[in-house]
Amino acid sequence: MIAGSIAAPIAIADAFHFSTGETALFVQRTLFVLGIGGLLQGIFGHRMPINEGPAGLWWSVFAIYAGLVGSLYSSSTESLQYLAGALIVTGIFFFLLAFTGLVDQLNKLFTPVVTFIYLLLLVLQLSGSFMKGMLGITGAHQEVRPLVAVLSLVTVLLTFYFGHVKKPWVKQYSIMLGLICGWILFALFGEAPAITFGESWFSLPAVFDFGKPRFDSGAVTTGVFIGLLLTANMITSVRVMGNVTGVRQERVRSSLFISGINQLLAGIFSAVGAVPIAAAAGYVAQTGIKVLKPFLYGACFVSIIALLPPLVHIMSAIPAPVGYAVTFVVFTQLVGLALNDLEKSPDKEIAHTTAGISFLVGIGAMFLPAHATEHLPMMIATFLNNGLILGSVVGILTEQLLIWRKKRNTQENSIREQ
Repeated sequence: MIAGSIAAPIAIADAFHFSTGETALFVQRTLFVLGIGGLLQGIFGHRMPINEGPAGLWWSVFAIYAGLVGSLYSSSTESLQYLAGALIVTGIFFFLLAFTGLVDQLNKLFTPVVTFIYLLLLVLQLSGSFMKGMLGITGAHQEVRPLVAVLSLVTVLLTFYFGHVKKPWVKQYSIMLGLICGWILFALFGEAPAITFGESWFSLPAVFDFGKPRFDSGAVTTGVFIGLLLTANMITSVRVMGNVTGVRQERVRSSLFISGINQLLAGIFSAVGAVPIAAAAGYVAQTGIKVLKPFLYGACFVSIIALLPPLVHIMSAIPAPVGYAVTFVVFTQLVGLALNDLEKSPDKEIAHTTAGISFLVGIGAMFLPAHATEHLPMMIATFLNNGLILGSVVGILTEQLLIWRKKRNTQENSIREQ
């Protein structure tokens, strides 16, 4: 949970030029919201071992708003206040979807073909980040660093090895063992960041750290639009985890209601918006831990860490390549899960056509230059800049159109025969 949650707030903090202390506090607040959000989902929401993580959509929106400082917004603080407002709008929108039952209608659109498209696009979209991270390519280093690459490869191989050991306890802790071994390796070769400690040993996350949330038409529109896309993400995550665990709870409305609470918490605590992470299914497949109790313990642990600044500083010192390496192993499991979903499709011709169109659109969007959409409205720019969501939406529309067309042709043929 921690390894997969630190990268986003650190990157966002860098985009807004936070100081070291401000970055640590931002990470603290984000971890606190993610931990509490995971507990709420595990107890009252989907009741599955799906951890909450920083939503990639919110990550991209934060990056866009950072670029608007100096043009649309006078300061970073003002920009962040409107982002907090957008998070609160998303939470309210989730409540409306859950109470009205509209989410049940959306749930019907997420067929095995759409789930396959979503998972494979997710892997493809993040593969570039994994490779760059494991090769040591960062904002400060634009070239491949051979030592980092070798250490990352060793970490990947160790994690795979632990996951295939016959002893159950080793397999169950394969990700953690890989993370610890990788961290030690990087420390031995001087590639791990130094651990720094603050003055206090306990602190509560601040409320409205960026000031009172602000609302305008852009914040409201962004909040509603992001809400629709995150709903798709949540439905897919619940469905994929059900495939892995064999437990089909389909508590979509409960999960969406809790997701609304989690968005409100992110706005109140000035953190990154959370979403149930589909990659959790890969973690469960890798470790074989399908029960809920360990997940709840983990969510409690994350929440407690967020209240203890020294532990936050320690967790923030995990070398980024190590986090990418162990996550790389988790995501390899998602490819198999995606292919399994494709096999469940009752009509292979529709499935293949839908997948082909969706991948061409989604993967193509991933190669669009970031500056190509700067002149467009923020809602449209966010949509076009996210090949994962664009491809998934195209998949839903294409499949429904092909199904409707096939039914109409069948009816016409039946009438002719009569």
